[in-house]
Amino acid sequence: MIRTLAVVSALAVATIAAPAIAAGPFDAALAGPWRSDANKARDQYRHPAETLKFFGIKPTDTVVEIWPSGGWYTEVIAPALKGKGQYIAAHNNPLASMGAAKSVETFKTKFADKTVFGDIKVTPFGKDAYDIAAPGSADVVVSFRNVHNWHMGGFDQAAFDAFFKALKPGGTLGIVEHRLPEDRPDAAMKTSGYMKVSYVKMLAEKAGFKFVGASEVNANAKDTKDYPKGVWTLPPNYAEGDTDRAKYAAIGESDRMTLKFVKPKQ
Repeated sequence: MIRTLAVVSALAVATIAAPAIAAGPFDAALAGPWRSDANKARDQYRHPAETLKFFGIKPTDTVVEIWPSGGWYTEVIAPALKGKGQYIAAHNNPLASMGAAKSVETFKTKFADKTVFGDIKVTPFGKDAYDIAAPGSADVVVSFRNVHNWHMGGFDQAAFDAFFKALKPGGTLGIVEHRLPEDRPDAAMKTSGYMKVSYVKMLAEKAGFKFVGASEVNANAKDTKDYPKGVWTLPPNYAEGDTDRAKYAAIGESDRMTLKFVKPKQ
């Protein structure tokens, strides 16, 4: 009897010592059957749960994602907000080109199922198209690996100004971007796809944002950032084709800054 009680007591202690881990707001979406195996395989490089947690996104928020492209992050964010918050895709400006218009229509078709993704709103964003959401209406604006495009297009500051306008006072701007070492020439930001942290901070602060902090969750020390075809040499693009493909696959996706800013309340 004494031995039996001892075993029961040990099991009780073990149970107390291993409490259930609370599910995060994006866990169900990350495991969703609408995500392809190829998209799920990229979680190891993009760390979506940790990144979105760092940005502080809640299921009741109004979230604007800038240039979601094919919707890799849409598949994660929109289902988590369904019925409680609002997901807004500030996609390409369909008036810019036939390609941009087609991209927007493809996105709308992919995410038309409201039972999974909720009522997604799509707004235009690009050079001379900055009304991404009603002024002061968004809780969070996020962008993933896009700042270099705006920089090369000559409208990076206008983009950050638009984000500031769309956010509520106290709202958050979350930026993930390929990271260029500070000792590299500024000119490399025009051609490599990599951006300096100092430059991105400057854009945000000039728009009126205050820097909150940085996370190294998307860092990759293997990325040497010195490829002839820039960041597109690495997966998933493999700009060199089969040349040194195994080498670049071993490096993985790029080293990235993950920055959080806030729009001051006053």
